Amino acid sequence: MRPTGLSRKLKQLVVSMTQPCNFVTTTTNPLLLSRPTSYAPRYSHSLNFTTMMTNNNNEEQDHLNALFKQKQLLRSRVRKDLKNMDPTLRSQEDNAIQSIVLESPWFKSSQRLCAYISCSSLREVDTSKLLSEILQNPAQDDNTKMGKTLYVPRVEDKNSHMRMLNISSIDDLIANSMNILEPASVDGDGNERKNVMQANEPVDLFLLPGLAFDRSGRRLGRGGGYYDTFLKNYQELVKARDWKQPLLVALSYSLQILDEGVIPVTANDVPVDALVSPAGVIPISLDALDRMKL
Repeated sequence: MRPTGLSRKLKQLVVSMTQPCNFVTTTTNPLLLSRPTSYAPRYSHSLNFTTMMTNNNNEEQDHLNALFKQKQLLRSRVRKDLKNMDPTLRSQEDNAIQSIVLESPWFKSSQRLCAYISCSSLREVDTSKLLSEILQNPAQDDNTKMGKTLYVPRVEDKNSHMRMLNISSIDDLIANSMNILEPASVDGDGNERKNVMQANEPVDLFLLPGLAFDRSGRRLGRGGGYYDTFLKNYQELVKARDWKQPLLVALSYSLQILDEGVIPVTANDVPVDALVSPAGVIPISLDALDRMKL
């Protein structure tokens, strides 16, 4: 949804700049009475400007609040649809999506990737087969010729802080306080796990979860901001190091793909490059069209 009210803001700007200054009509100050009525104290314009900026900020905040409310309503709707999804259909779509990814050239050629650990209670597209395939032959000491280097998420706090840590086995995962599997911060030898933000090589691919998507790349998360915050930080790191940006691919059930324009977006929302649904791959960005060769 695009911000509205531009014409109203322009009218407000014109009105505020042409209004007579309040100080002109003050009768209790003899200094003001001794000057022509056209006189306006030089600080009145700064006051008008401050007022105008405050009004604009209030309007922007009102607009953001409206977008957040729309997102919450949409999340409730999609959660309900996912809850009512037939278990047999869900299993069929899980298998289809994972098979499409595993058989795709862009996945096979990836050397380093970040992927989420699916959680059945959150009704996310299953990634267990994907992870199992990757971890059957993980890269050893960054030797990606022998396998893939895998990073998975670990939530650190409630302030949208998430890290992607390297694992080489399913046994590296533990259940957190919400019973969601994530990597322990240290390995079995007590060493800190490798953080993708401190890696010497870039990630090729991100496999992302979400509540809803559309064919223009909009992604609706669960409201915590963890993935958007992390992706923005990683994209800035890649740019600073002059690396190639990773391909952002979201996994989606059929019912999670909505009509374009339905999902509200803000400046903090990171779009995806492509979707994988049971029907196949949906490339969105030019980068996806080039790298997926579809």
